[in-house]
Amino acid sequence: MPVQPVDLTGRKILITGPTGQVALPVVAHYAAIADVYALARFSKAEDREKVERLGATAIQADLARPETLAGIPDDIDYVLNFAVVKTGDFDYDLAANAEGVGHLMQRCASASSFLHFSSTAVYEYAGHEPRDETSPLGDNHRVMFPTYSISKIAAETVCRFVAHSQGIPTTIARLSVPYGDNGGWMYFHLLMMQQGIPIELHPEKPNYYNPLHVNDYIEKIPYLLAAASPDVTTVNFGGSQQVSIEQWCAYLSELTGLEPVFAENPRSFGSLAIDTGKMHRLIGPTRVDWREGIRSQVEHLAPELLQDKR
Repeated sequence: MPVQPVDLTGRKILITGPTGQVALPVVAHYAAIADVYALARFSKAEDREKVERLGATAIQADLARPETLAGIPDDIDYVLNFAVVKTGDFDYDLAANAEGVGHLMQRCASASSFLHFSSTAVYEYAGHEPRDETSPLGDNHRVMFPTYSISKIAAETVCRFVAHSQGIPTTIARLSVPYGDNGGWMYFHLLMMQQGIPIELHPEKPNYYNPLHVNDYIEKIPYLLAAASPDVTTVNFGGSQQVSIEQWCAYLSELTGLEPVFAENPRSFGSLAIDTGKMHRLIGPTRVDWREGIRSQVEHLAPELLQDKR
């Protein structure tokens, strides 16, 4: 049986990385029912204004600079760490992503649960074999994001160390392909189809992933928090359905009439499907069918491209 979700109503929640595509809908949802604090560098004033309009309290800080974390309240109940930087500078990216999670956990050591969002990009490429939580790690995303996979692996290591040393109940959730009505990988592929830009595919086809719709990851956050332990719970976090890039591009073609142009490239991201067994045992399956999620995305972001306007 899945764990029983925590009740976040009225609780004090810190969300890092709140301006990103993945976290912004989380801020919007929980700011309506809880006391949400949104932490980011806020280099653009409009980003700060956006989260404040949603009802969150903005905290300007840089995880690479621990002295800037003083503005975090002492009585945070739950932390959702979505923050990630991908500048390509190893020194800064490791300081912000890996050391940063340690500084954040120490600052919020009294929290009931700490939820760190990692990525399935930590796994070594292994063809079509679904990766489980014990699969070998590797520098999966080096070709496009030089620091990304290494920073994510380092962040998980620091996260475990601080959780163990400070006794902080922690969950590490390895995100697959998050998407929703405000964007995601499928939307980028749609734009490439519209402009006739080739979509690069690894030659070991099909290229499978586990797309995770925003409605599902928002729903599952209270379960992931409930699963937290000082021993650290590490779990894959993706959609229950395994879907290939080829499949979702074919469906985008069905919706819009646009045709994808594929180009094989052995250096492109390969298949990265996950084993969802542990996830299902802990937090249960996801609900949103990938076709429904993609259609909703197109309806919101590019309705003019739909052949069937309903």
